[in-house]
Amino acid sequence: MNDTSNKETTSTKKGNKKKGLQAEMSFLEHLEELRWHIIRSVLAVVVFAVVAFILKDFIFNSVILKPKSPDFWTNRMFVKLGDLIGSESIKINQGHLNLIAIKMADQFMIHITVSIIAGLIIASPFVINEFWRFIRPALYEKEKKYANGAVFYTSVLFLTGVLFGYYLIVPLSIHFLGSYSISDEVINQINTRSYISTLTSISFASGVVFLLPVFSYFLSKVGILTPQFMKTYRRHAYVVMLLLSAIITPPDIFSQIMVCLPLIFLYEIGILISRRVVKKREKELDNL
Repeated sequence: MNDTSNKETTSTKKGNKKKGLQAEMSFLEHLEELRWHIIRSVLAVVVFAVVAFILKDFIFNSVILKPKSPDFWTNRMFVKLGDLIGSESIKINQGHLNLIAIKMADQFMIHITVSIIAGLIIASPFVINEFWRFIRPALYEKEKKYANGAVFYTSVLFLTGVLFGYYLIVPLSIHFLGSYSISDEVINQINTRSYISTLTSISFASGVVFLLPVFSYFLSKVGILTPQFMKTYRRHAYVVMLLLSAIITPPDIFSQIMVCLPLIFLYEIGILISRRVVKKREKELDNL
């Protein structure tokens, strides 16, 4: 009897060890899969970064440095709008903004940094798709059905936000910060690193802000966010948006409205999405 029980105990222990090893291998396989998704994402960023590095003249002269130029599309539109309404204060970036490089290696390092940032922006749909492919198998069939098109909508919203920041908020910020003066004795000579940091941070931040509908969907899905909460704090959100618009735009009501309206629109879309998700969840609970 003792021998039999010992054998059973031994076999049970071996079975538990096998289960533990299987669980461990399963976890390691997930890590291995995540590693390959990350590797493919990094390779995509590197490839586009190399392309951006080669296209130096276009990236810098036609993209990075263009918003400070009077012939930039947004600046020309504000001039036309100023002429139309008879306001000179709305005309932005009509002067020359001096950029300087302080250190010996500054221009080369800026070239590399900008190439990496450009590679990350261009490869963002591919990167989003890679992480979605990693997350998707863990979802239930219903969740997969609801999340169809997540990569497309996320990519479109992010890139739209980046373009919105680049074409509207960046020129307004450059005009305000580049022309701001505390005294005639102080001349603005902007460090190129500071200029590029401002441009990229604003563009990225706008891209993230435009993902508000996506955040509303997933946060409502897990029960963290509700439409009632967003409605309750709607006025607070509007005040924050208006303050943000007032900070980054010239002292002109038209500029502030142009920046604030898309943010308010996204917030309202987020409320509608949250309401729809909550209603579906309540209906599923009623059917149980």
